Amino acid sequence: MKFNGKNVFIGENVKLGKNTRIGDNSIIYDNVEIGDNTIICNDCVIGEPLSDYYGGSGYINPKTTIGKNALIRSHTLIYAEVKVGDHFNTGHRVTIREASSFGSHCKVGTLSDIQGSTSFGDYCWLHSNV
Repeated sequence: MKFNGKNVFIGENVKLGKNTRIGDNSIIYDNVEIGDNTIICNDCVIGEPLSDYYGGSGYINPKTTIGKNALIRSHTLIYAEVKVGDHFNTGHRVTIREASSFGSHCKVGTLSDIQGSTSFGDYCWLHSNV
């Protein structure tokens, strides 16, 4: 594991793969698994809690999975219960809501907003502003 960012918060039960790099001011919430050789750039949030988190005690964050060799660019927000495959890439300022999934070799372009409970297969490429 390699933590080279400043002001990085990493929650409980987080599994970081080999050679994972996390940029400045990023938050990795509870129950997140990130694969080997993944780069999380500056100012990202991975595993953002669902709305139940704000309702009281007893909340457990659902598992969030980022495959290996991913590149998550700055200001990306990925909610809890998202699963993305290997070689996943985002542009800047991407939001992916809860219970969404992507297969392997997928890309989501800058300023895209993927609403919850969506599913994409392998080799999907969503350009910017989707």
